[in-house]
Amino acid sequence: MHAHDVAIRDETIKLGQFIKLASLVATGGEAKQLIAEGQVTVNGEADTRRGRTLRHGDLVCIADACARVTSAAEDEEDYFDEATADDDFDPEKWRNL
Repeated sequence: MHAHDVAIRDETIKLGQFIKLASLVATGGEAKQLIAEGQVTVNGEADTRRGRTLRHGDLVCIADACARVTSAAEDEEDYFDEATADDDFDPEKWRNL
């Protein structure tokens, strides 16, 4: 079963919000129904609490579709945007340090 990573901005997110953010459902109403019916699993166990707090690393599945909660900071850490880089950087100044 393959899970795609879905980054969140904060440390936690509610289950109902996450499955919509992860595109595991199309609407909040669908999320509410599937959770209430016990069709949503968190880390392999069915959970019927829409407000369940998820943290980084949690795995959420509906049938064969799964998504893992990740940190937005983890995704941005290795990102370099040349357009917003410091244009005043002088490589000659740092070359021989």
